[in-house]
Amino acid sequence: MNELKVIGREHIGKYEFTGIEGGFGENKKAMLVKDIAKIHERPVFKINELINNNIKRFKEGIDLIDLKHILQKDVFSEYGFSKAQWGNATNIYLLSERGYSKLLKILEDDKAWEIYDQLVDNYFNMRQAIKENQPSLVAGKRLEIMEKNASTRKANLLYKIAQATSSETSSQSLLAQAAKELTGEMTIPVMKHKEYSAGDVGKQLGISANKVGRIANSIEIKAEQPGQNEYGRWSNSKSQHSDKEVPQWLYFDEGVMAIKTANKGMNKR
Repeated sequence: MNELKVIGREHIGKYEFTGIEGGFGENKKAMLVKDIAKIHERPVFKINELINNNIKRFKEGIDLIDLKHILQKDVFSEYGFSKAQWGNATNIYLLSERGYSKLLKILEDDKAWEIYDQLVDNYFNMRQAIKENQPSLVAGKRLEIMEKNASTRKANLLYKIAQATSSETSSQSLLAQAAKELTGEMTIPVMKHKEYSAGDVGKQLGISANKVGRIANSIEIKAEQPGQNEYGRWSNSKSQHSDKEVPQWLYFDEGVMAIKTANKGMNKR
């Protein structure tokens, strides 16, 4: 691991934070989660919680470093911490550009990507490129980031539209376009089976929609959100009590059969 060095307070637009170099490579920039939390207007413990809940996605020494494990206690003030903050913290994470981009995928909001554009352009890459007098690298990096983020936003929009449309053909076509934006390859749409809500399944089996949901959870046939499997898929639907959209699990024929089988088994007990 390269030696860490605090390079002072950095200002990118309206954001101010502690500039740090090293740790992930010579002259490589890094950011404290404490500053990231402030920029994204989230509590520090919430950001740490997101990282710890997804810690298998982060590689130690490549994506993040826990300063509590490598720095002496008497250097806390150099990194902008009070003695109490340093002593009470379980983790004090430092993220590389790669680690920060992984965190953004977990945060998943428009503001996060807007901030990422600014920080990558003007902190992680731009300052070093300017220092080395490489204007072509600066322009190329900016274009690469802009194209990547535009594709991500477009894919996300296509996915949301696909989930909202009632046409199976249109939905699959939109999902294929979303995949192409992310991978560069057009996935041939595969027509889905007929879909049923929990209420539809309940009517078929003579049980309540709530019971259908409880059985589905007990036999663990629902995919992670958002996603689908052989039993069904997640879709967005409008809440009965507000205009807010809520996730709804729709069942394929295989899912209906799984619920039917499980319900019979429960009734025999």
